[in-house]
Parts: sequence; C-alpha cells; structure tokens
Amino acid sequence: MATLLEREGYWVRNSYKVALTKGEKAAIKRPSAPRWELDLVAYNAKENIILAVECKSYFDSPGMNMKHFGKEKTVFTNRMKLFNSKTLKRIVLTRMKKQMVKEELCNESSEVQLCLATGKMSSDSEREKVNALFNKRGWKLYDDVWIADKVKGFASLGYENDVAAVVAKIILRNKG
Repeated sequence: MATLLEREGYWVRNSYKVALTKGEKAAIKRPSAPRWELDLVAYNAKENIILAVECKSYFDSPGMNMKHFGKEKTVFTNRMKLFNSKTLKRIVLTRMKKQMVKEELCNESSEVQLCLATGKMSSDSEREKVNALFNKRGWKLYDDVWIADKVKGFASLGYENDVAAVVAKIILRNKG
C-alpha cells in the first residue's frame, strides 16, 4: 500500500507512532496506553493533505462489511477503533498533525483524512454501502478493486528496481 501511495504522489511513513499526552490518553479512556500507532501516514505536498491509513487485509475471512462500522460494539467494530469512536479519531488525528508540524513533515494548513485500505470486501453490495458511508463521513476507502487495479498498472510498467514492482510482474505475468 505504501508503494501504491508513493506512485500516487505521496511520501509515506510506515507504523507512525503518535505520542498522546496524559490528558489525551485519559480522554480516550486509555491512561496507560503506549503511543498510538497508525499503519501508514502519507503526505501529498501538492494537495497539502495527510492521509492516516489503517490497513486491514481480511484475506482469510468473509471480508470487510458494514458490521465493522456499526453502533453496536462487536469484535468487528473493535478492530476499527478510529472509525468507530469520534473522540478517539479527533484526539489521535489532531495530535498526529501537531506532531507532524513539529517534525516539519507538513504545515499548519494541511488537511487530514482518515483512510482504510482493505484487501477484501465481503461483496459488491457491501462495498457500495461502505463506500457510501465513507463518502458521507469524509473518509477515503482503498478497497481490493482499487488496489488490484493499481498493482496491475504497476506491473505493466517497464523494469523498475523495486521489490513491489518485481513481485507484481511475477504474480501477473501469466494473467491476461
């Protein structure tokens, strides 16, 4: 996912740790929590946007669906904490941006967008429902169809000394 975002014009940091204050940890009811970790943080200087990307594969499961974003607390919603807690999302993303500004990775006017990258959706109808929810909430969804399309495009390029490009070419070389 990091490589695909880089090809889209972002610089990317993997496993970005957000150092919450004691007060922030108390506000999210996790007073002894370690630093919050985001799977990927991506910044596009031209668009002045920061993406906070949570990556979920779900390859060996029925896949992502609306159950992951319900009001009722379940094993599904617990996996999607930033998407299901307004307070947690606000605190973590606000602190992330402040930290990135201090580290001179972005500027004060940068916009932050919460994103999900998922390797599997449970069905096309669930994809449509999740997409509609994300659009309504201002989030971005990188689903299995988007990822597959970008990997195919990546594999069709000439030689590149990049592990992801080589793997894409090997996987897709005999697939029309």
